[in-house]
Amino acid sequence: MQKDNSTGTPSTPSARVRHRRRSHEVIAEDGKANGNDLLVHDSNKYKSMWIRAYSSIWMIAGFVFIIYTGHLYIMTMVVVIQIFMARELFNLLRRTHEDKQLPGFRLLNWHFFFTAMLFVYGRLLSQRLVNTITSDRYLYQLASSLFKYHMAICYFLYIAGFMWFILTLKKKMYKYQFGQYAWTHMILIVVFAQSSFTVANIFEGIFWFLLPATLIVINDIAAYFFGFFFGRTPLIKLSPKKTWEGFIGASVTTMISAFVLANIMGRFPWLTCPRKDLSSGWLNCDPGPFFKPEHFTLPGWVSQWFPWKEVSIMPVQWHALCLGLFASIIAPFGGFFASGFKRAFKIKDFGDSIPGHGGITDRMDCQMVMAVFAYIYLQSFVVPQSLSVERLLDQILMNLTLEEQQALYTKLGDILQERLFGEP
Repeated sequence: MQKDNSTGTPSTPSARVRHRRRSHEVIAEDGKANGNDLLVHDSNKYKSMWIRAYSSIWMIAGFVFIIYTGHLYIMTMVVVIQIFMARELFNLLRRTHEDKQLPGFRLLNWHFFFTAMLFVYGRLLSQRLVNTITSDRYLYQLASSLFKYHMAICYFLYIAGFMWFILTLKKKMYKYQFGQYAWTHMILIVVFAQSSFTVANIFEGIFWFLLPATLIVINDIAAYFFGFFFGRTPLIKLSPKKTWEGFIGASVTTMISAFVLANIMGRFPWLTCPRKDLSSGWLNCDPGPFFKPEHFTLPGWVSQWFPWKEVSIMPVQWHALCLGLFASIIAPFGGFFASGFKRAFKIKDFGDSIPGHGGITDRMDCQMVMAVFAYIYLQSFVVPQSLSVERLLDQILMNLTLEEQQALYTKLGDILQERLFGEP
């Protein structure tokens, strides 16, 4: 005789699935969150803190190793993170009973996902791939042809998925299928499109990926510890464990870290040089004016108290303060959005792949918001907007065939000869 520990619980397979999913539901704790008690006085919180700390150490160590390996491996890491995030979010509204009646329906979600990936990364990396294979004429011609029709290929792949969806519509399942269709596109827009800006930042220089990502990590860790040891005043109802003490302490820590880390990272060409191809060799380039230190003489009264008479500050450090300010004040709203989202679906975490942290999506909510801002800030205030020789060459290599490039070379030679020597 089978022992029954859940009196009144339905015994159907679909009910058991729903029952298992409820194990991750959030228990309402608004009334007992924070208040006048410090979390440091709660002995049960120390176990969670140590688990979270160990997981953070392993994640940071792996992150540092991948940064050392270079641009391609960092991009691969971002792609893997995107896939795991998509998997967690696809499963969020998944219903096992309905999916059994729709064979291949899960595959359709991934068809749309990888079509979007081909479209976005094809546009981001096409020029760099061309630069990598320029020496091989046949590969160059093949790549040029594919990139010429890249948009058409992606469009017809999407249309194929659209027709696939229409042809698989099943009576009495319409609402579920259209809900999944809309959910898939929301994931592509909110998650994939935003995090894809990260890849664009990587190839502009690892600095513009590493600094914003590090500031989010520092802000998150500082907010946790300041809130743990000093937090008393609740910050926002969506996330009852967040406190004003943690928010303010994390903001100050992040701003200081941004200014200091920008100076340290800006000294390494491996981090500051943009990558123009898809090779994996070490980089060495002119760092540009933003990474060249400027020396400032300190007032006389400062030298009486401190041993420094002058300081050297890189112009990029002032830009880093803007990134730090955004990471401190605006980016946390990505976490608040995720908290509200999880409350709406009555789940504690998006997944359980990272002990003490939840799922990948739980760690990337603020990172996505920060990546978009870092890209927009970089393109608006740092990257020169005027035409340059490098930009013109990139456009020529990307959009002209080898024969057209030869014709341009001949024509440009004739124009220069006429201007310099007056000979047609």
